[in-house]
Amino acid sequence: MSDGPEFSEEDRKLITLARSARARIGAADAAAVRDRSGRSYASASVALPSLALSGLELAVAQAVSAGADGLEAAGVVTDGDPRGIDLSVVRDLGGSGLSVLVADATGAVVAELTT
Repeated sequence: MSDGPEFSEEDRKLITLARSARARIGAADAAAVRDRSGRSYASASVALPSLALSGLELAVAQAVSAGADGLEAAGVVTDGDPRGIDLSVVRDLGGSGLSVLVADATGAVVAELTT
């Protein structure tokens, strides 16, 4: 990670999980979220002719399908512009004021967004 702001080990874990999910299939992006009970969910983006979902959308969907009633944090790994990340799905489950760390492929945090 970068020499910038300090993040908790749990937040760093989200970036590590997202990096692993992205690397497994060479996806454009991946994400991991942590629910209020401390469980983490990670997913890579899917780009099929009939279905396109971001890693963040899939990670939140996993949390919902596992019964999560809220989120504590999220992390996204992408080489894209952080301003292009749609935070609405995180806001839907986590509410406003939730931190979303954005890292590049090396795991260096390049932005911290807030829902």
